[in-house]
Amino acid sequence: MRLFGRGSEPGEPVGEIAGFWAWWAEARPKAEALLEAGDAAGLAEEIAPAVTALNPGLVWDIAPGTTAERALIVSAAGNPELRPLAHRWALAAPPAGTIWEFHPSRQAHPAAMELTLDVGGRRFGLDELVLGLRVPNGTPRIDVSAYHPIFPDLEDETRTEAAVLALDWLLGEDEVARWVGDIVAAPFQPLDAVAAVHLPAVVADLASEYHDEQWALLEGRTAGGARLIATARHPLRPVDYPLFDQHIEITLPYAESDEDGLPTGESPAALRAFEERLADRVERLGGTAVLAAHMSAEGSRVLHVYADPSSDAAIHAKELITGWEEGAPSVDVTGDPGWIAISPFLS
Repeated sequence: MRLFGRGSEPGEPVGEIAGFWAWWAEARPKAEALLEAGDAAGLAEEIAPAVTALNPGLVWDIAPGTTAERALIVSAAGNPELRPLAHRWALAAPPAGTIWEFHPSRQAHPAAMELTLDVGGRRFGLDELVLGLRVPNGTPRIDVSAYHPIFPDLEDETRTEAAVLALDWLLGEDEVARWVGDIVAAPFQPLDAVAAVHLPAVVADLASEYHDEQWALLEGRTAGGARLIATARHPLRPVDYPLFDQHIEITLPYAESDEDGLPTGESPAALRAFEERLADRVERLGGTAVLAAHMSAEGSRVLHVYADPSSDAAIHAKELITGWEEGAPSVDVTGDPGWIAISPFLS
């Protein structure tokens, strides 16, 4: 198995998805012939330009399929700015058949412990990989320290790439984004290390704690030093909503506030009523939008909704604010595939 691609700074998606699939319809026979011949260099020359035309930051891979013989993967490689593009690419793919299926991220491999990779001329097999695992208090993530006998002989970047690829094989790329925190490729074996084969069970145990919807109440200060109260979904991760790259920011000034600028008097009830109406609209949108977080400070509440831009979420938000009577509300709609606007709340 070999991964092809190169990194890039986050940016706007380029290229045309429809153009890629038109190209694939013509190029598929040649790609299959190159695969059969074991011509990796020729395959890269054939496929890489088409992926680069979508966005130079995307990477691609051909792996064994889950139901088909092979899987073509075009991935954001952990870049949240490009994840929506990769998922839209996959949604536009032809139906899976007996030979090909298509994925926007690397899938967990059912025989991961049997896989090997040539890394710097050395055998890198998951059967010799061990992991130090730690779950920091109050976090929905596992920090991983990975060690393999060849790691002491490798450069930092090379062993880190090998460790990340191994985690993708074990869990799948999206599950790594959901549940894995810091990844360290260590040149020495961590204390209390366990065999890599146990990682999926540890992640499943952690994930079982977050089946139900949860919210976190947070406090802080604005840039001007005013008190701020925020409520955010927990865990809050863009990988759970890969097509929601439209940020809808709703600002509601409230009429009554205390000396800290937080709502008091009748304003909290008015804000709750608005949020209930918003939640009803979001539910009616059928899973194409989510209220991610809201915060109150300095006389205003700001609600952050993320949506699939093909939905009517922005229209609904603009309709809802017409009934707000405690000040002049506003709705600001922007593209934000990395959820940068609420990055302090991401978990």
